[in-house]
Parts: sequence; structure tokens; C-alpha cells
Amino acid sequence: MIIRLSTLNDVSRIIEIIDDAKDLLKSLGIDQWQNGYPNAEQVENDIKNEESYVIVDDKNTIMGTTMFTTRPEPTYKKVIDGNWIIDESLPYGVIHRLAMAKEFRGLGIAKFVFEELHQKLQNQCIKSLKIDTHEKNLGMQSLIKKMGYQYCGIIYTSYNAKRLAFEKVIC
Repeated sequence: MIIRLSTLNDVSRIIEIIDDAKDLLKSLGIDQWQNGYPNAEQVENDIKNEESYVIVDDKNTIMGTTMFTTRPEPTYKKVIDGNWIIDESLPYGVIHRLAMAKEFRGLGIAKFVFEELHQKLQNQCIKSLKIDTHEKNLGMQSLIKKMGYQYCGIIYTSYNAKRLAFEKVIC
């Protein structure tokens, strides 16, 4: 299994995986990703910015997708009822839009993604990785807590959705 930058040829599979995740979230009563986001335009923009990644097996089957960047996340400037661990002015990594294809869920792929991104940040001596998730997305919250992330407060997305913010010190 490897993680690699996505290409425009990957967009249809990425959207298929995101649509699977939207269906799962909806079935769990979570309104995350139920408003047309993320969509193909967002994924294509991530690819152009070299911030879209896919996770592939040894047969080059795309099993999952994520967005990862070390550019500052504008919605992370204001944390309510808490604070980031590492000063916001220092470089940090951000992960968004992590999703696994339904046939590959429960195989530890998300854990692999986090470990790979942690290593990438360590290699650049970037001190932390930040992530946010829906307050009802207990599966993601469980995973990130197991991965050593600490709850830091509440942020609001650009479309004014409440999200729980987490951070892990890497370097």
C-alpha cells in the first residue's frame, strides 16, 4: 500500500469514494458532506494544488483518498472554547476529506494515511498535524484520539458548520 498524489485521471474514482462516504454519513444521521461538498470541482482544485492524495494497493486499485496540505487553513485562525497546542503562526499540516472506499473500510488504511502524513511532516520538521470533524462523527473522533490527537476546541467551516478541532504534535 502506498499514498501518492492524485491525478485528474483519478477524479471519477475519488468522487465514487466520497459518494460512498456521504452515504455512510447520512445513514449514521450525520449531516457532514450532505450539502454538495466535497465535489469534483473541489477535488480537481486539490489536484491542481498538489494537495489531493489517493491510497493504492499493489494492483494500483484506489482504496481511499484525502486532502493534505501545509498551507495555513483560514478556518483554523479562530478556535472557540480552546486553543491549538502549537502556535498558529508556525507551519503545520492539515488533513481534510479523508475517505475510504466501502469495500476497503476497517482494514487500517486511515491509520496508514495518518502514519504516512506524520512521517512526511517529521521529514520537514513541521511540528503538528491539525484536523477537524463533525461532532457526531464518532468513528473519526475515535480514530484520531487513538492516533494521539488532542481535542483543541471548536472551529467553524467557511460555510459556517461547527466542527471539533484536534491536533497532534509531530516534531
